[in-house]
Amino acid sequence: MKSDGEIMEILEAFDSTGSYRAAAEMVGCSHHTVKAHVHARNLGQPVGTAVRRDRITDDFMDKIEELVNRSGGKIRADKVHQRLITLGYQGSQRSTRRAVAEAKRAQERAGRRVHRPWVAEPGLWLQYDYGDGPVIDGAKTVLFIAWLAFSRFRIVIALRDKTLASVFMALDRTFRLIGAIPTYVLTDNEKTVTTMHIAGVPVRNRDTVSFAKYYGTTVLTCQPADPASKGGVERSVQIAKADLVPTATNLRDEYASFADLETACQDFMTEVNEKEHRVTKRRPMDLIGQELAVMHPVPDRAHTIAFGLSRKVPANTPMVAFESGQYSVPHVLMGAEVFVRVHGVADGEQVIIVAPGSEGIREIARHGRARPGSPEICDEHFPTDATRKVPGVYAIRAKNHDEEVFLAIGHGAHEWLREGAAAGVSRMRQKMGEAVDLSRLHGRERVDEVLGTAAAYGRFATGDVASLLDHCVSDQDSRSAGEDASLAQGTSGWQAMSNQSMTEGGGGL
Repeated sequence: MKSDGEIMEILEAFDSTGSYRAAAEMVGCSHHTVKAHVHARNLGQPVGTAVRRDRITDDFMDKIEELVNRSGGKIRADKVHQRLITLGYQGSQRSTRRAVAEAKRAQERAGRRVHRPWVAEPGLWLQYDYGDGPVIDGAKTVLFIAWLAFSRFRIVIALRDKTLASVFMALDRTFRLIGAIPTYVLTDNEKTVTTMHIAGVPVRNRDTVSFAKYYGTTVLTCQPADPASKGGVERSVQIAKADLVPTATNLRDEYASFADLETACQDFMTEVNEKEHRVTKRRPMDLIGQELAVMHPVPDRAHTIAFGLSRKVPANTPMVAFESGQYSVPHVLMGAEVFVRVHGVADGEQVIIVAPGSEGIREIARHGRARPGSPEICDEHFPTDATRKVPGVYAIRAKNHDEEVFLAIGHGAHEWLREGAAAGVSRMRQKMGEAVDLSRLHGRERVDEVLGTAAAYGRFATGDVASLLDHCVSDQDSRSAGEDASLAQGTSGWQAMSNQSMTEGGGGL
């Protein structure tokens, strides 16, 4: 194929000579080439445009297009070639393949869907969808991802399931994190929103309609296979899963608890909402102000249509009663209102407890079904310094001045009181007073040691403490053998006797 410069030289040579052959000799090409470019110029065609020649398949293109359209573009070229041969086609199979490929491209262009770009208005649309979350403690979690279509502000909330109550809880929390409610909430055709379709029209879930009415919004579902309205939130789901779910690509460690996943979701929201979006070229945090200006406020109290039965947590015990069983809740909720419901059946039955907060309704506890008389207790729901009352283990606390003075002697006094009370010792208060008097005479440390010895050996009779104390005092004045001292008398006394004998005898022999 000639370049544009070569074609211009051919045309210039022809204009100079007026002869195809003379121009061909000047530029060094065939006179047929000169004739073709001159003819194309005379017809007003662009310079260098290839001239289409007649093909052997032209007379059979109607049949080829018919076969391609009837098969939906799936028929093979060799099958088309066999059909054409029966109709008198004499071309090669290569020519047939080219014609079939051209017919398939035309059929694809004719049936291709054309999507109109979706231009979102501020404060109008909130979209949400779900993604598979990480596995924590053997249970699979769910990521609830919502975004405002105009500002691209994203919310990511970790859920334990996709039940109706969990979805309502996530939506309420989403509204409170944003600080306002949009006009429409757009989502997929989940059973929590759409119960069925009749003649292509979705039938809404009545609980969802009641929930939307309470918050002053309208819940709509996306058109099937409509990337213009659904693609944005689906892309948000992909990004959130790629960052939050531990994979080989991000090398994220497994989550130790559900609380760790919630913290990771919060960090992810902060990161993406403060980063410039590639489409708007602005941060979502900078654009959300335009949406808040046209949204309506969030009700002070959350809608509790699907959260369960209301229960009041006692002021001194973080436990709630539900269907003949007791279940623990975090101790910070003592005196607050919570909602309890049952999810699952048979062995998978669970009791779920949720509570309202400043950021909306949140799940606070999930227990197995408790049997009457056997409460379900989670140790994390109680403070670390909470006193756990066990039968037989009593906390020793002084109730009056005499008890306070006795217990101040030391650890031995505590042990003497505990062991003596368990043995049913009589006249304990008088014996405690005697021990206090002895501590004033001999010191607290010595009496504390004696009281510990008496408790260890069961010496609780009258005078036992004084007797043990006298024994300890007498032992301090006596000598005892040890590593550095011996009880042997030695020979120094014999040496003295020997010197005296020599003096009286006048010397030796």
